[in-house]
Amino acid sequence: MIRKNLILASVALSLFAFRSDKKAFVLYNSEGKEVKYEKLLESAKDADVILFGEFHDNPVNHWLEHELTKELYDAKKGDLILGAEMFESDDQIVLNEYLSGLVSEKTLKDEAKLWTNYPTDYKPLVDFAKKNKLKFVATNVPRRYANMVYSKGLEKLDSIDEVAKKWIAPLPIEYDSTLTCYAEIFKKAEGHGGQNLPKSQAVKDATMAYFILKNFSPGKTLIHFNGSYHSDRHQGIEWYLKRANPNLKVLTIGTTEQDEIDELNKDSYGQANFIICTPVSMSKSYRP
Repeated sequence: MIRKNLILASVALSLFAFRSDKKAFVLYNSEGKEVKYEKLLESAKDADVILFGEFHDNPVNHWLEHELTKELYDAKKGDLILGAEMFESDDQIVLNEYLSGLVSEKTLKDEAKLWTNYPTDYKPLVDFAKKNKLKFVATNVPRRYANMVYSKGLEKLDSIDEVAKKWIAPLPIEYDSTLTCYAEIFKKAEGHGGQNLPKSQAVKDATMAYFILKNFSPGKTLIHFNGSYHSDRHQGIEWYLKRANPNLKVLTIGTTEQDEIDELNKDSYGQANFIICTPVSMSKSYRP
């Protein structure tokens, strides 16, 4: 009887250990080696620009974004700037007014083009900036202009109002169809829309890079939140940043999901300086 009880206790302990060791994420470097969060934090402190590439519905990403922001603020205080794809550049004025307390949160919600998951995933970042009097940059191109590029090409941007052009990267926007990030979009679309589909992605990347650079100054760190695809493989936003300032110290964080996360799939090697790997089964923060 004693032996039976010992066996049952051993099995129960093993099951408990399994459950307690079940990981929500593993952090890897670009070579696929598991690293500690502290390594990411120390690297982030030394960067000019951090491109945090998220999956928009990944709760681990949103938690880590907030944690990294808080710890960078502890280290840098007012020398930290926030920016995000999730805010379009023509919403900067109302965002600034909310951050400074001139308008209410209701006004921000009514007048800015906030994403569906803003309340749970991005409001904590905006409110952190507000509480600590940090600049928060709306970096993305207004979607109507991305749609214009998709339907009519980059050249059509020349015809928009001169006032509206201040919300876009300076024209003409450079475009390299051989970059993997754009070539893959073209391939996956099977040519639908021609080059205009990847060009509509490029105008977003170029505009985000432009507003990052416009708001960055030496000695500060700008942490930018964007879809992982916008900065994977050091392309997209980073390509435009480095075209404008080759000496800029850019740190990239990417995201991937796998069935098993104890070893990074080799096709994710080189995705970013640091790669957040979460289980495919992870609950999603929202459903679009």
